Amino acid sequence: MKQDELIEIITNGENSGIEFKLDDIRPEQLAKEVVALANLKGGHILLGVADDKTITGITRSNLSEWVADTVFGRYVHPQILPYYQEVVMSGGKRVAVITIGQEVLKPYVVRANDRETAYVRIGNVTRPATREQILMLGAASGAVHTEIMPVNRTSIASLDQARLENYLRDILRDPEVPGEKEGWITRLKALGFMTDGVADDPVCTIAGLVLFGIRPRQTLKQSGIRLMFFDSNDKTYQAQLDRFIDAPMVGRFQVGKTGKSLIDAGLIEKTLEAMEPFVTLEPNTIDENFRREKIWFYPYEALRELLINALVHRDWSRFVDVEIAGYRDRLEIISPGALPNSMTVEKMLAGQRSARNHIIVEVLRDYGYVDARGMGVRTKVIPALKVDDAHSLFDATDDYMKVVVGKASGKTGEITAKVSVKTTRSVGKTSGKILSAISDNANITIPEVADLVGVTQRSVERNLRKLQQEGVLKRVGGRKHGYWEVTER
Repeated sequence: MKQDELIEIITNGENSGIEFKLDDIRPEQLAKEVVALANLKGGHILLGVADDKTITGITRSNLSEWVADTVFGRYVHPQILPYYQEVVMSGGKRVAVITIGQEVLKPYVVRANDRETAYVRIGNVTRPATREQILMLGAASGAVHTEIMPVNRTSIASLDQARLENYLRDILRDPEVPGEKEGWITRLKALGFMTDGVADDPVCTIAGLVLFGIRPRQTLKQSGIRLMFFDSNDKTYQAQLDRFIDAPMVGRFQVGKTGKSLIDAGLIEKTLEAMEPFVTLEPNTIDENFRREKIWFYPYEALRELLINALVHRDWSRFVDVEIAGYRDRLEIISPGALPNSMTVEKMLAGQRSARNHIIVEVLRDYGYVDARGMGVRTKVIPALKVDDAHSLFDATDDYMKVVVGKASGKTGEITAKVSVKTTRSVGKTSGKILSAISDNANITIPEVADLVGVTQRSVERNLRKLQQEGVLKRVGGRKHGYWEVTER
């Protein structure tokens, strides 16, 4: 650091990353400032500068050895290797600059008086960290794996037995599925889904509860998703939708020779289903196959991937839900917690991987929710947004990771065309034949339609229900004395 740079720093004063101290400070007091900076984003401690910005210079002999051996060697834990420099100022006074990098082994503590105390820095004030802040620091660095922490007031009864059996038998194809309670508890502990509680009875871990819990929000309030939609560009008191979705993260699937089909939706599927009416448009016409092609304002693949990422990589030490808020011009997805370890937005977009919750990631990978390479943002989100010409913003702070996706401008013309232009329908399909028969005779009965079209009465009823749901067909009057009305041709 050069003299003019140091003068500029001193002139600007203390802040979250700058601390002034005289060199007669007690070693444990200096260690406090070191730890506080290391638990944030690093910074500089200037020795030989008073709080009022007066440059007093350093007076202690062998200061560098004292800093390295006494302050860092005895009081700071885990070990930090700082950068030490002395800058000669005008008049011959020297200022020592101790530079702390963006450390990754948080939380850092001061070891003194047979105690270990973590410190955090808020503005230019250093204070002891609270229990919640210590947990957040550990989660952010990966030193504390919050997903394996116990959830009080839970038991094996808190988990969905059908989903657990589905996971072991059908997803993992495990040949030995437990048959009794004790066997299940042993297996679930080994998988990281349960752990020993304070009392004798085992309890669910956060991972086990959020993945397979029957109603996880009842005992873990931050395990759901808050979904909000507004008919405006900002939050208002009157929301079109404002609800919490509480469900196990994974669905239940039927696995057969032809593939995998969902038979019981999980949190991911339920959230996408609840969002769908607010992020799609259904044209007032049908195509040549008698279908209404749903148009998504945002790329579906990108939405699904961003939702999964928000759940998978969230910080479980933060006591708030994942939040999804939709507005007229954009959609915002907020995942609680800072990015893990030394991850940045730039690294994430480049494809670098750094999982915070390894158990949850692996389970979702088993199901196929998560990309096997762990590069969903790089390989799915970014390409999908580019295709639809949808602008996006990734904003990482110390409290959350927020993704803002604008409405797909590239689809504006397509949406307008599909809403306003009527489509000629072919009558080559069963539904078309049924519509043609009804158009010729509005009073025709279901048995008569079945004979005319050459299908069963059940098939006719199924097609009629579908056509009515799509708004193509309407029944006027009762079953016996009413008639059919084709609303679009």
